[in-house]
Amino acid sequence: MNWTTICAYEALLPERGVCALVEGTQVAIFRTYEGELYALGNLDPFSGAYVLSRGIVGTRKGEPTVASPLHKQVFSLVTGRCLDDETVSVPSYPVRVGDDGRVEVSLEQRVEVGV
Repeated sequence: MNWTTICAYEALLPERGVCALVEGTQVAIFRTYEGELYALGNLDPFSGAYVLSRGIVGTRKGEPTVASPLHKQVFSLVTGRCLDDETVSVPSYPVRVGDDGRVEVSLEQRVEVGV
């Protein structure tokens, strides 16, 4: 699996997203207060704008989420599925902290959401 280095883990503020360009794809990366990392496609499928990295991070029934800053649809940070319309989802990507303490994302193995 190919990994792309994004930034130092400490550079990610808890409950805030950042956008990175990975192999030509905009990826929204989030760090929670618990220290967990998540990576989703940055494109909001409802508005057609690349804005999910600027969304509102929270939880719904214990599941970490991000709400689109435009129309407020809520997406699971784990699966990318829209919790307001389960027929819609955004890509979810593997993300990790490398041995050097830097955040890495891979587009090779997309986390697939069940149909």
